[in-house]
Amino acid sequence: MTNAARFLIDNPLMVARPDGSVTSDTPVLLPMMAPRLQGDFDPSGSVKVALWAAGTLATLTFSPFAGPFIYGPNSVSGTRGAVAVAQSVPALVIREARIRRLLPAPRASWWHDGASVPAPVLERLGERRVLTLGWGVVIVEPRGHDIVVTVGTDRAEAEAALAITIEQIVLEAAAYAARCDRLPEADPLLRTMVIQGTHAALSSIRKDQHGAFAGLAAGQAYSAPARTYYRDGYWTLQPLLTLAPEAVREELKLLAKGVQPDGEAPSGVILSGPAQAAAWDYFRRNDKRYSEEHFREGDWWSDHFDSPLFFVLILAEYVRATGDMDTAREHWTIVQAVHDRYQRAAGDDGLPRKPHHDRDWADNVYRGGLVAYDLGLWVGALDGIAELGKVIEPSRADRATAEAKAARQTIDPALWRDDAGNYADFINPDGFVEDHLTIDSFTLLRFSAVPEAKAKALLDKAEAQLEARNNDTQPYGDWGTLCAFPPFKRARDIRSKTAFAYRYHNGSDWPYLDGLYAEERLRRGLGGARYALTRWWAACLANGWAGAVEYYSPPFGRGSLLQGWSGLPAHVAVLYRDQLAGEVDKPNSRAAALGSALGG
Repeated sequence: MTNAARFLIDNPLMVARPDGSVTSDTPVLLPMMAPRLQGDFDPSGSVKVALWAAGTLATLTFSPFAGPFIYGPNSVSGTRGAVAVAQSVPALVIREARIRRLLPAPRASWWHDGASVPAPVLERLGERRVLTLGWGVVIVEPRGHDIVVTVGTDRAEAEAALAITIEQIVLEAAAYAARCDRLPEADPLLRTMVIQGTHAALSSIRKDQHGAFAGLAAGQAYSAPARTYYRDGYWTLQPLLTLAPEAVREELKLLAKGVQPDGEAPSGVILSGPAQAAAWDYFRRNDKRYSEEHFREGDWWSDHFDSPLFFVLILAEYVRATGDMDTAREHWTIVQAVHDRYQRAAGDDGLPRKPHHDRDWADNVYRGGLVAYDLGLWVGALDGIAELGKVIEPSRADRATAEAKAARQTIDPALWRDDAGNYADFINPDGFVEDHLTIDSFTLLRFSAVPEAKAKALLDKAEAQLEARNNDTQPYGDWGTLCAFPPFKRARDIRSKTAFAYRYHNGSDWPYLDGLYAEERLRRGLGGARYALTRWWAACLANGWAGAVEYYSPPFGRGSLLQGWSGLPAHVAVLYRDQLAGEVDKPNSRAAALGSALGG
């Protein structure tokens, strides 16, 4: 048992409570995200505030809170001190605190050339402080024993937000937290996971200074330059199809702008405001690596193989949820271009071949040819084209139906490896096969692209190999659900963070993939989904990560907090609430042995 694994089991920094809140004796960082304002709040006495599509603005220090602390969506309170974040305007209130210092950010983000903008100006208007930067404004105003902070693209937006009362901020924050509480009957661990996962999804809905929809943010750390992704958006919007379908409709309009006439699409579409957009474009054009990756001014990492397929999937699932065929007609020329693009990429067997590059979700992995993850998306997109095309373009619908049927007959013999007992991750054109088990290959299951018997065999193997509690080979104990195992065979196929075993795409726990895996178990009535849905959240609590984490692994820590697509496990838990109500996650012999060794 490693020290890291012992820590996860024995010494949690945070504890889930039956009322849906989370407590901690130690102050931990609270990630905040509302339609405009975002930032990091430390109850020890500081808050870093930022603005969607503008960047980091300032750090305010204040008298510290007194613990213990109670955490919720965009909120933390102590025995002295509390913070609440408004929804209607970019404002927050810090209760029972005194201002110490207001420090301007030296730049909007790491790539921003702060020397190219005017120096910040700090004005004192009585007790009010107004900080004006070249890319935004912060106003700090004491009100009795409390502090109100507002932000804006310009002074007018920040000043308008000051009209909100403290009582209204508190009411809006409480109503928002109640909206996130979608499984109140659940046990504390599951209930708090659903609250925080729903918060991650809902808070991804961003607004501009006029209140109009401004994209689904991938997460708090993916806001400079402000951008919205195809793949992240797809997984993030699963609960929004019910909770906020109008946001999905508007997201489609933004993503449509990034799809080229030939069906190519970038990883994401940049949505920055004027100041940030100008600064980003200057950086992009003057940095060779970035200009080579971001071909066009509005692209975030051009030409990703999975992005066009996700556009079709989002459109099809939106129409299924709403019946809005007008939106399907609005974007049909894009669907045609995407369909034609992947037909051109297909081999004689009709299956599209991915070019040998690192441009799909596994963007640290050079994989090409037949890629299980992308082929699952292809089948799902064909089903969507067939379904929508019956009304809009019957001849294309017929072609897509035939192609989907042929793909389902071809994928299994092409990718299944008897010796490994699973589908290959990818098969390169040169014949090299990476045959380890990956959760991203479960797109084949999500879109019913493989025989049901093989799907169940794959889920059984995932339980044995990818659930860390059952895998004696990996060295870190019972820490979560691995996204891949064993690690990649060849060093030349991986780069950056993925070059390390059990890190990033090479085995980290990604909650969105946990949700994908858990749902495939639940919709087949297999049970055993609770571990995947909750173990990652237990790890967050143990480590003091007060928000839905992007990914993590014991030796390498975590990715960003408050990640939109990490709301997928919450969506799955709500969708299958009846099945989960009767499911108790019983430790197997491996987990029981670990507990016994710890005196459990």
